[in-house]
Amino acid sequence: MAKGYLNTSEVTQIGIIVKDIETTAKKYSEFLGLPIPPIVETGELSESQATFNGQPCPARAKLAFFKVGDNISLELIQPDDQPSTWREFLDTKGEGIHHIAFGIKDTKAHIEKLAGLGIPLAQKGEYEGGRYAYFDATKDLKIIFETLEND
Repeated sequence: MAKGYLNTSEVTQIGIIVKDIETTAKKYSEFLGLPIPPIVETGELSESQATFNGQPCPARAKLAFFKVGDNISLELIQPDDQPSTWREFLDTKGEGIHHIAFGIKDTKAHIEKLAGLGIPLAQKGEYEGGRYAYFDATKDLKIIFETLEND
């Protein structure tokens, strides 16, 4: 049975924007009683094919993922200074929860469907093994949400 606009209702990730990923990862490690995960950097534009507000997005970010359940992770995101949904959030709202993410299939179809429903695409890109898209649903849902599609 289909579930809403995304055909799923399962949250897979909560994304948190931070200024200092090393310090914040250490604090989460202590709080959760989990090891500090590897800190990785997003790919360059040639790899990520990222766009932000419809324009090529060379922005990069440092990421750390804490697995906090069978199907959910906390993602810490430290953006660089280039324009991106991450940098915009940090500059306008400060540190905090940036998005919730849902695992989906067919990112392209979802981008078209959601645009038709008045939920605009903010940023999208590729990563090794999949793709992501951030949608600005703050008007109706009061959040940014992300879709993740793994190959």
